[in-house]
Amino acid sequence: MIRGIALATAGILFAAVTFAKAPAEKDPWWNPDEGRVFPASLDYPNANGTLRLLLDNGPMDTKDHPFFTAIGPNGRACVTCHQPADAMSLSAASARRQWERNGAKDPLFAASDGSNCPSLPQADAASHSLLIDHGLIRIARPWPVRDPMGKPIEADFTIEVVRDPSTCNLDPKYGLKTAGMISVFRRPRPVANFKYIEAMGFAYDPKAGMPLPVDPETGKPVSGNLMADGRVPSLRAQMRDAAGTHLAFLKTLDAQDMERILDFERRIYVAQQADATGGALDADGAKGGPRMLQVSEAGRLGSDGGIPVWSEFEAWEKMPEAQKAKLPPEVRAFRESVARGARVFREKTFLISDSAGINSPIGFGNPVRNSCVFCHNMSYMGMDVAPGQVDLGTTNQPFADPAPHLPLFRITCTGKPHPHYGRTILTSDPSFALTTGKCADVGRITLQTMRGLSARAPYFSNGSAKDLRGVIDYYERRYNIGYTEQEKQDLVNLMRAL
Repeated sequence: MIRGIALATAGILFAAVTFAKAPAEKDPWWNPDEGRVFPASLDYPNANGTLRLLLDNGPMDTKDHPFFTAIGPNGRACVTCHQPADAMSLSAASARRQWERNGAKDPLFAASDGSNCPSLPQADAASHSLLIDHGLIRIARPWPVRDPMGKPIEADFTIEVVRDPSTCNLDPKYGLKTAGMISVFRRPRPVANFKYIEAMGFAYDPKAGMPLPVDPETGKPVSGNLMADGRVPSLRAQMRDAAGTHLAFLKTLDAQDMERILDFERRIYVAQQADATGGALDADGAKGGPRMLQVSEAGRLGSDGGIPVWSEFEAWEKMPEAQKAKLPPEVRAFRESVARGARVFREKTFLISDSAGINSPIGFGNPVRNSCVFCHNMSYMGMDVAPGQVDLGTTNQPFADPAPHLPLFRITCTGKPHPHYGRTILTSDPSFALTTGKCADVGRITLQTMRGLSARAPYFSNGSAKDLRGVIDYYERRYNIGYTEQEKQDLVNLMRAL
């Protein structure tokens, strides 16, 4: 075990900041059926420092464990798209590395959803460009819209394919007109920190003024914070959805398999543990890293009696000057930047406008003045305590960044016009509307955890922000916030420390 790390910054080698490192795997990629032991603590280096995973009651033998075992014919397991080194998600860099290693024979690039379309020549890298270059998995949604039980829902909009660079939406076998399927492309969501993701901070959905969704299996309300488009109510339903689509399982997961997967997913915590410049994120009074996630109460609203969001780093700002003076200048500057970024995140307000889930349907006013914590409000996690989906404009024109590699759909409302876009909407992903059949839900997407960001670029559901600065720049353009250059860098440093 390595007990310390020497940090090189601006050409100066120093070892004043040290941190204990957990064992790191020689090869960060986990193939199905390897039978590795998943330790209680596991570290992976990344461009910004070190990611750490903690497993309650670990270590765990993964031999024959259903999360790590290929059950279906495409050779995939759950771990294929939820890699430990990528914060239990999948980075575009990892996808590219696997292509360079194995090409199309790697299970990650299974034709069903690891390629732009199954009909394309699978040996060509161009047929997998959305996964290799952007870390995107193909999601095929039925049209007409169906509920979780498979019953058709009468939609109040029509959909037309305007642009189809993946070729799948106009494909004669897999396309919209022939197969009744709409292909959209999304980033895999992290499978970790579920104590927070499943937590219910409200007894209703304040974004819609409606009761919480109910799990039809248990009859109990659920958090609604699992999938980007809210298409499944629970982790069990998510497992069945993934088994039949991404994993192509020939058999239904039995109850024992599902319980073992649930047990693992609910025991794993992940966050950045150390920064390449700032050192250990739980040093000198700070409470960064995954340990705080592991031991803290979940589901608290930071602005309502809970711990203020990202207050884990307040100690760095309040450190006595004499103590700060003992730190290398680069370490001190980075830590002060992170603490400032946390305050900017909480305190800098701006006008939020034309965002469904915020300004409508029940609405807080349009515009409404608030800060980042209006939506990213859960202590220690930065996700939304309130369930439901929000349209930030990342997939809808005119707000979305140019994405010629993604499909483009024309949505035409047949009932009421959309409250912010009017009767016609151009979008690369209708998202929640493909679950509800409501035009007002076009582009609404479930917010996700902000932990482990350094390990899993690119960002947003469609991968439109290639790096953390791209996330800040998008929000600046979308809401005309007026961040200074220092504030932007402070926010980037905060996010890389999560």
